[in-house]
Order: sequence, then structure tokens, then C-alpha cells
Amino acid sequence: MNELPQHVLFYDGVCAMCNGIVKAMLRMDRDELFHFAPLQGETAERARDLYPGFPSEIETVVYLRRGEVFVRSRAATLAVAELRYPAKALSWFRFLPRWLTDFFYRIVAGLRYRVFGKYDQCPLPPAEARARFLP
Repeated sequence: MNELPQHVLFYDGVCAMCNGIVKAMLRMDRDELFHFAPLQGETAERARDLYPGFPSEIETVVYLRRGEVFVRSRAATLAVAELRYPAKALSWFRFLPRWLTDFFYRIVAGLRYRVFGKYDQCPLPPAEARARFLP
């Protein structure tokens, strides 16, 4: 399989905050549009080979939308734009300058382990959603 699904959110699989956000996305994604994959996994490795600009670091969220790679705050705001309201309202942050939203994104990313914790390994996704998770 060369291609990946049309909407894939890559996240830090051992980050407790990131896993919490993925669980929230699962609840809000009533149309089941998104697939999810840890940045430490084989799907991310394949994406790095297939898509120029796919980052090697795990300090960011990556949204692969129809073959286009988005990172940090842009990835987050474009992903929530695909959801229904009220979650979709968060997408309005995309109209702020990216240097500003990425500045705050990097602060949160730098503190995420200290504030929210870290798992020893990627936790298993909920049984009812496992088909939406890529290795």
C-alpha cells in the first residue's frame, strides 16, 4: 500500500496530553473522517519517505490531508476545521499570524511531558476505534 488515507493525524504516541487530544478528536469526529498514527510508528516512517516536508521530530502534530503535509498550529487548526461545531470554532485561530500561533504551540509542546506526563509506550486505542489507528 503506497498511499495513506486522506486525513491522517500523526501525534506523539507517548505524550499523555497528545493521547488525550486524540481521544477528544475521536469523540468529536462523528463522521469518522480521521485516521490516527503515532509519530514513532511505521506509518509515520512511510509518510516520511512518501511526503517531502514530513518532519522527523516528534515535538509536533502532523496533519496529512489529501497528500499535503501541515505541522504545528496549522495542522491543529485545519484538522478542527473538518469537525462540526462547536469544535470547529477553534479553527478560527488559523486567521491569526502563524508565527504567533506556532510560538504558543512550541511553548505547550516544550512543557507537555512535565505538565501532562509521558507513557513508557504508546497506549492501545479504544477497542471500538482501533480500525482508525494506523501502526
